[in-house]
Amino acid sequence: MTGFTLSDLDRIIAARAASDDAGSYTRKLMQKGVGKIAQKVGEEAVEAAIAAVENDREGLTGEVADLLYHLLVLMRARGVSLDEVMAELDRRTAQSGLAEKAARPPE
Repeated sequence: MTGFTLSDLDRIIAARAASDDAGSYTRKLMQKGVGKIAQKVGEEAVEAAIAAVENDREGLTGEVADLLYHLLVLMRARGVSLDEVMAELDRRTAQSGLAEKAARPPE
């Protein structure tokens, strides 16, 4: 098991997004804006789903890594912190998933 965490990745993304490194993919992605970042999240989610359906363990691992990275970039672009998401997950796991879903307001 690795000691690398989503918090580590979040810190790296923050540093690269704020850098003036013209070679930083993160910086370039942030400059392209939320629309482009959201598009990348969608692409990676579809690719992860396809890899899962195809039972491609290695492909799924890579695509989920890409998806997590792009989700964290999207969150940063919109000012949503990883701590906020983790707190929401903590709140939701305090009860069963079915009870949590039933308690949500209708869409």
